[in-house]
Amino acid sequence: MSNEPATSSAPKETGESFKYQNPILVGVVLLFSGVAVALIQYKIPTIMTSIMAQFSMDATTASWLMSIFTLASIFVAIPAGNLAQRFGAKKMMIVALGLAIVGSMIGLFARMSSVLILSRAVEGAALTILTTCGPILIQRCVKADKIGTTMGIFGIWGCVGSTIAALVTPTIFQTVGFSGLWIGFAAVAAVAAVVELVLIREPAPAGEPEQSSAVELAAEKPKYREVITRDTLLFFVGFAVFNICLLAILSFVPTILQMQGYDPTLSGFISTAPMLMSIVSSPLFGVIADKIGRYKPLLVAAMFVMGPCTFVMYTNTGPLLWVAVVVMGLIGMGGVGMFLSGYTKILPRPELASIAMGVMITVQGIGQFLGTFLVQGLLGPDLLNWFFAGTVIMVLGFVGTAALALIRKMP
Repeated sequence: MSNEPATSSAPKETGESFKYQNPILVGVVLLFSGVAVALIQYKIPTIMTSIMAQFSMDATTASWLMSIFTLASIFVAIPAGNLAQRFGAKKMMIVALGLAIVGSMIGLFARMSSVLILSRAVEGAALTILTTCGPILIQRCVKADKIGTTMGIFGIWGCVGSTIAALVTPTIFQTVGFSGLWIGFAAVAAVAAVVELVLIREPAPAGEPEQSSAVELAAEKPKYREVITRDTLLFFVGFAVFNICLLAILSFVPTILQMQGYDPTLSGFISTAPMLMSIVSSPLFGVIADKIGRYKPLLVAAMFVMGPCTFVMYTNTGPLLWVAVVVMGLIGMGGVGMFLSGYTKILPRPELASIAMGVMITVQGIGQFLGTFLVQGLLGPDLLNWFFAGTVIMVLGFVGTAALALIRKMP
């Protein structure tokens, strides 16, 4: 008998032999996965009062049904990056969709508010794993000069998912009730998992571990201290501020407008309209960036308008409000994919992508958490300090813009 170790008859596609996939196909498939989890995330806001009544929850307790998502990302993102490095980003994406289904099933059988909040934490972990591993998978499956296009498509998952959820959740809830809604959105996640499993291929690492010495492997192993550079710190400031602006709009603009006489449906549309426009602006920015080979100017332009647009949406109810909606949608939300692709350009080496994405999503979670709790504090207990809160957010927007403009290594 041979002493050679047994090997699989199916050849592995290493980094050297792997044939890159169509960037649009990869973007659309991963977009579907992201939308599936976003539907689960945003199924709560439009039926919050009904959920509060069903589970006998007060407003403070009910707020955790959304806030737990941002907290989950702070704790789960970095481990998710490590797991993607060890097991592969595609496998972790499938795990994320599976966790989303598990979380939905826990919520389906919940009879107490604490169990429902726990289910949301599991769903939040799923969302964090998906947002961490999606960009890693894109970087591995798509040619470098097409990453901007694919990131631009994938990057709109949250905007598309939140918009669809806002539009269909009330109707589904009224038609089939709590159980039907939870099962229906979980079924979408199951379909997304099957589609991704069939259509996406991820290359195996080039070369077997035995071919490298222990010294070489130790030298090549990504380390978190490599991720923290002058440019990445500046990037994190800009990215955190972008998420503060985003959550400040999604969380509070509908309430602010309703206090001034706007119809609930119209106020909800105004807050989500910029996200809807990102369906055009984010992929377009990605295509432009790939064509011209420049990312920083587009990212700075997107960040520059976020603060002023948030201020206008907090303080105006007339035509200027609609101008801010359009400008944010067509320019500001173009930065969604740019943040993902631009981040990959400033990492010291490509091998850092898996752990670096975990750090990035942790920063995103911090920004989104501040976008709810910090902004709520700025607005005051009655949510009436619109001018003050809008001014602070606008100043933060300019700080974020300056931070991105100071990055040196981003083309």
